[in-house]
Amino acid sequence: MPRPVLIFDFDGTVALGDGPLLAYARAVAAHAASADALVAAVATRLAAPSGDAIDGYDVVRQLALAEGIGADALAAAYARSRLQLSTSQAPVTVADGLASFLRTTDAERLLVTNAPVTRLDEALASLGLGGLFDRIVTDAAKPAGLAALLDTLGDGIPVLAVGDVWRNDLAPAHARGHATALVGGYPDPTAEPTFHADTLDALLPALAAWVEAVAAAPAARTDRVDAPPAETSPSAA
Repeated sequence: MPRPVLIFDFDGTVALGDGPLLAYARAVAAHAASADALVAAVATRLAAPSGDAIDGYDVVRQLALAEGIGADALAAAYARSRLQLSTSQAPVTVADGLASFLRTTDAERLLVTNAPVTRLDEALASLGLGGLFDRIVTDAAKPAGLAALLDTLGDGIPVLAVGDVWRNDLAPAHARGHATALVGGYPDPTAEPTFHADTLDALLPALAAWVEAVAAAPAARTDRVDAPPAETSPSAA
């Protein structure tokens, strides 16, 4: 039986909280006519996700573009904000049960993020997750980069992708018949996850059940295994 693979996104999935988003907003706001107004507008949008933004970073991007702030300024502001990751200027938190789950799960654990490597090790250490991922891929260029990574895994490897942005973190896995777990509240009418919950803690029982189901499944059915009913129900949200 091939060992299953769990693929986690970082921002908004493993690393929680608006700290990095507000750090990005403050860096972007240096280019705005009113810095305070832009940061306040971002905070308001983050408190009630709506509209066509795919995540919090897209909220910042949309509001910045409306202010006439260009792509080069956005890229530079994002790079500056990552220097503050997991500091008091951009604090992050983690799902209470994630570290224990990663330590005990019988699966290969991948962290795949579009973010750069900047302060990633420090952030993982601060969250109690240092050394708990078997492989870390930064600057992943998802969704295309995730599709390419999945294609390197070979046939018959059961995969469960976990993330907060359907099109980037999960859609390539879904297209290949793998299981997916969507966390968070940003709407996407195209999303068809195997599991869905507002928080990662609420999803962990379903992830554990999926790994157990893979271990118990006949070898001929390792391409896709759905977990038995768990405390968190599968959803096609």
